[in-house]
Amino acid sequence: MRKALVVAEADEAVDRITREAGELAAGVDASLVLLHVTSEDDYEENRKAMSDITGMEGGTYDISQASEGAREFAQDLGEQVLRNIDVEYEAVGAVGKKYEKILQTAEDYDCDHIFIVGRNRSPSGKAIFGDTAQRVILNFGNPVTVLTAGE
Repeated sequence: MRKALVVAEADEAVDRITREAGELAAGVDASLVLLHVTSEDDYEENRKAMSDITGMEGGTYDISQASEGAREFAQDLGEQVLRNIDVEYEAVGAVGKKYEKILQTAEDYDCDHIFIVGRNRSPSGKAIFGDTAQRVILNFGNPVTVLTAGE
């Protein structure tokens, strides 16, 4: 492992997987990319809320601001969880479909490992609703470590 991508989410399990990824990366002299993705639905909801507050159509909240907010979320996670681990990391934010942004960011940053929190979902639930972790596993050509939420 040279560089790993950690998918930073608002989930209790993300602290654990980030810490474990950081310790592993520190042990093999690798670095991390911490990525938080704001979904298109969340972006639109926030944009509408800003529009309602400011009274302006579309408000003043744009994609670049949403991406920066996502990056700040990832940066805050790194500062909190990795502060006592000797590992280099970069925080990245994106807006869009989560699995697409995860795979694109892994490619853009030449990551050779992905760490992600998965959901406890039945096979039929995955088929009906989709599953980000499953899509990443199936479409990423390198190792993916999945920590199931609640573990």
